[in-house]
Parts: sequence; C-alpha cells; structure tokens
Amino acid sequence: MKKTLYATPQDAEAAFYEAFVKRDLEAMMEVWAEDDEVYCVHPGAARISGHERVRESWRQIFASGQDLRFTLRDAQRIHSMMLAVHSVYEHISVAGQPRARQAMIATNIYQRTERGWRMVAHHAAAAPANLRTEAGDPTPPKTLH
Repeated sequence: MKKTLYATPQDAEAAFYEAFVKRDLEAMMEVWAEDDEVYCVHPGAARISGHERVRESWRQIFASGQDLRFTLRDAQRIHSMMLAVHSVYEHISVAGQPRARQAMIATNIYQRTERGWRMVAHHAAAAPANLRTEAGDPTPPKTLH
C-alpha cells in the first residue's frame, strides 16, 4: 500500500525526479500508480507497459550507477480534476562530467487516485539538436508544414 499522499501533481513530479537522482527504486515506484495500465518510454526504447515491467526498467537504469542531475525548464501543464499532463525539458548532467547531455523532452501524466496523485505515464525522447540550452527555449522552426 502506498504511504505517501501527493496532494498535487507537482508534488508527485518533484518526488519522481528526486527518486531518479537518488536512484531510489522504492521511492520511484511510490510515485507510480499500482496499475497494469501504466506505461513508460525511455529515450530510444520501446514502450514498457505494466507496473512490474516499469519497475524492472527503473531497476535496470538505477543499477547503471550513474549520478544524474536534472534541471527542468519550460514546463507546460494541463490540469483537470482527475488528470494532469506535464511536458518539460529535462537538461541532464552526469556528476563529474563537464558537459551536459542532450536535452530530453518528457511528458509526465498523473492521475488523481484515492491516495493522491500518481504517475501513470512517462515518455522521454531526445529534444531537437537546435534547442537553445542557455535560455531553455526551443529555437523556432524555420519551416512549417
């Protein structure tokens, strides 16, 4: 049974990234809904569905031992009574390395449950190379279609 009550989707998101930085599997899974409908897409990987498979994917990531740091920028949020969708730019760095990795765009979806807000989906993919990391704003496209 979940112990932590996340009063807002922002609380759940903060706990998600804190667990990620600490490589704390139990804290990570505390954020996730205990539902076989949850899913996760890690950068460059296939969609993983189901609570146990999502858990195993995070276990493998944390086992790599990388000391990651996140700076979140340009959050866009859509909230309703029962669902929240957050789109953020994740600027990730590895402790001891002078250069940040390529920015990621992540979509985090949270659902209100009887035990507070819980993550039901996380999808991260590489941001376009023309992302201006200094300002955190994406460079406007040169062509439209």
